[in-house]
Amino acid sequence: MDKILALLDGSEYSESVCHHTAWIAQKLNAGVEALHVLGRREGGTPTDMSGALRLGARTKLLEELSALDEQRNKLAQAKGHAILEDAKAILEQDGVPSVNLRLRKGDLLEAVQSVEDGIRAITIGKRGEASGFASGHLGSNLERIVRSSKVPVFVASRAFKPIKKVLVAYDGSASAKVAIERMADSAVFADLDLTVLCVGQDEAKSQATAEEAVAKLQRADVTATPRTATGEPGEVLSSLVTSDSFDLLVMGAYGHSRIRSLIIGSTTTAMIQQVKIPVLLYR
Repeated sequence: MDKILALLDGSEYSESVCHHTAWIAQKLNAGVEALHVLGRREGGTPTDMSGALRLGARTKLLEELSALDEQRNKLAQAKGHAILEDAKAILEQDGVPSVNLRLRKGDLLEAVQSVEDGIRAITIGKRGEASGFASGHLGSNLERIVRSSKVPVFVASRAFKPIKKVLVAYDGSASAKVAIERMADSAVFADLDLTVLCVGQDEAKSQATAEEAVAKLQRADVTATPRTATGEPGEVLSSLVTSDSFDLLVMGAYGHSRIRSLIIGSTTTAMIQQVKIPVLLYR
């Protein structure tokens, strides 16, 4: 059975991740792998903070630090199990029959790569545990996951809302073409209202580009409507998502190099930050 990998950190986005994961899993008749990763500081090796202490004082302090590390490790493990059990309850309530729970230690990306076989897609929240303190920033692991993933990454918004209207940002790039090909072959989009948007200064060229993508979808019996617009892509997409009440934005991820993105910014990153709806990314 195909599986959806849900990445859960216990943040306020985790419940939304579960509901969106269940929606995708039911569309694909897939099971779910729910993964929570304990960071290296959670349950890691004890740290020697004893400084220049000597003899009995040093020994006693090391013993106390070791006991404290052990207690923290147990608490982190208990928290991880609780996060996963809560996720399983939500997923099963939403109708997912097969849910497997995984608790790992170490680096999130390494943990994802270790379970990637058989995974159809990855779901993750826009922001992590510190979302309330850094509302203008994305989760620190999100870009790493998207850039390395071989499967689509669904970036969940803060709250779940049924998805009916989908805006597909299409520019003819390699990642955008991959998105159209994968969408044409996916049961997720069979009964949704799709709009394929091409933003550019040459309206005729933009229309032809959008119609090219629509034709590929229609050949797979996926109904879609072409649309064009002029302006800065990020601003156009953000405005259209709000004005036309779209429920999901689909786009190719990081079409340019990481260095270029650091210099001039990334439309992908900007869109995830600006829109309040989920974003589905293809590479």
